[in-house]
Amino acid sequence: MTAAPLRAADRIAIAVVALLLGVFVLLPLISVAVEALRAGAPAALATFADPYAQSAIVLTIVVTLITIAANTAFGVLAAWTLTKYAFPGKALLLAIIDLPLTVSPVVAGLAVLLCFGTNSPVGQWFLAHDWKIAFAPPGIVLATIFVTFPYVARETMALMNETGRELEEAALGLGANLWQVVTRVTFPRARWAILNGLLLTNARALGEFGAVSVISGKIRGLTDTVPLHIEILYNDDNMVGAFTLAGTLAVVAIALTLIRSAIDAWRRAE
Repeated sequence: MTAAPLRAADRIAIAVVALLLGVFVLLPLISVAVEALRAGAPAALATFADPYAQSAIVLTIVVTLITIAANTAFGVLAAWTLTKYAFPGKALLLAIIDLPLTVSPVVAGLAVLLCFGTNSPVGQWFLAHDWKIAFAPPGIVLATIFVTFPYVARETMALMNETGRELEEAALGLGANLWQVVTRVTFPRARWAILNGLLLTNARALGEFGAVSVISGKIRGLTDTVPLHIEILYNDDNMVGAFTLAGTLAVVAIALTLIRSAIDAWRRAE
């Protein structure tokens, strides 16, 4: 089947969309790359030799990996529970899962600080047992988990609602136990949705700024993640370093987006 010829209105609509994407997406990304390479590639690469930058990168990776593990485990469990069972309070749990999407990241960071700061009973208890939460890496992990909470759960729930529960019920009827049903029936069908949610969690965790800036204290070399270190470099007038790290985050985000697109194509092909 051949495509219908484009009308003048179609061409105008496509041109407007392309222009907006160019202005609001491509142009800023190109500007970041230009600023990062303004002093040459060696100066940009020297950013990664800075011990503070290395510390920020390591902390960001560690926080992201912990966040992915925690939210993937919770997301799969929550999706299974909320799609396979009916129980009182189910609507409330769904609303709570969506809450981090509607709350400002700064408010999320402040909430974690109020709960686990040294002035709170919980924070004092942890401090008495030599566990510092606020202004330390554990607080950054908690804030990042909070803001990325819904992604795996929502992606997995959408697929499980779409596929229904007939195959699970048939497997149970044939004598399979719950673990066999989950690993051999549910997970193979939901694997792409779980991976999609994992990638979303990864992208958000790597670039989270608002919640982390409140709970971290921005202690250079100790509690500054890559986004926080970019702000520090920018305020220090180190434009090459700031834009080099910003460009690195942008490249990672673009790669994750391309992987998500490939996953969607594989899902449609199945």
